[in-house]
Amino acid sequence: MKSIIIFLAASAALIHPIAAHYQFTQLIVNNTVTDSTLYVRQHTNGRYPVSDVTSLDLRCNIGGLASGATTSTATVVAGSTVGFHIGNGDTIVHPGPLLVYMAKAPSTAASFDGSGQVWFKIYEVGADINGGYATWPAQGLDQVTFPIPAAVPSGEYLLRIEHIGLHAAGLLNGSQHHISCANINIVGGGSGSPTPLVALPGAYSPRDPALFINLFWPPLESYTPPGPPVWP
Repeated sequence: MKSIIIFLAASAALIHPIAAHYQFTQLIVNNTVTDSTLYVRQHTNGRYPVSDVTSLDLRCNIGGLASGATTSTATVVAGSTVGFHIGNGDTIVHPGPLLVYMAKAPSTAASFDGSGQVWFKIYEVGADINGGYATWPAQGLDQVTFPIPAAVPSGEYLLRIEHIGLHAAGLLNGSQHHISCANINIVGGGSGSPTPLVALPGAYSPRDPALFINLFWPPLESYTPPGPPVWP
C-alpha cells in the first residue's frame, strides 16, 4: 500500500497545468503593491518556471535580461521591508524553498545583466520538518515580504526572487524555478561587505541535493536550500 501511495503522489506531481504555475509580477515598496510594468523586469515566460539551472534564464527568467532598460528603478531605503506580489490571483501552490538575492550594479540597475560572481542571498524560507514530514511556509502565499539588510551599501541593484517547486524534483532537472527580478536603488545604506558572492547560473548544479530530491520517500530528515548562506 505504501508503494502505491508514493507512486500516486509522485505521478500527481508530474502534472503541470498552467493553473499550478505562478509569477511574481509586482514589487512591494512602502507597503504599496506597485504596478506590474513599473519595477519588475518583464519576461517572456509567463507563469511558467525555468528548470535548467545551467541556463542564463536562471538569472531573471526568459527574456528578463533584455527588459532591464525599459523597467523603472524603485528607490528603497536600506533596512526597510519590501516584497513581491504574485499576479493573476495565483498563489505559491507547490512545496519548496523561497530565496531572495541581490546583485550590485556597476552603474545602473537598468543596464545591468547580473553577470559574474555578484549575487548574494538576503532571505530564504526553507522547510519545517517534524517526524520526517515537511511543511513549506511559503506554500499558499500570494505575496512575500522581507527586509533589505540595513548594512547593504547604497547604490543600484538587481533584486531577485525565486521560488523552487520541488514536487517533481525526484527527476533530474525536475525542480521548477519561478523567478523575477526588479531594479532598485538603495539609499541610506550601510558599510557592509555582502558575502559570499556567487554567479547565477553557477551557484546550483542539476544534482544539487536541494534540487534533485524526492519529497515523497524516504521521509525528509533535514533540508538546506540551495545556494549560499543568507547575508548578513
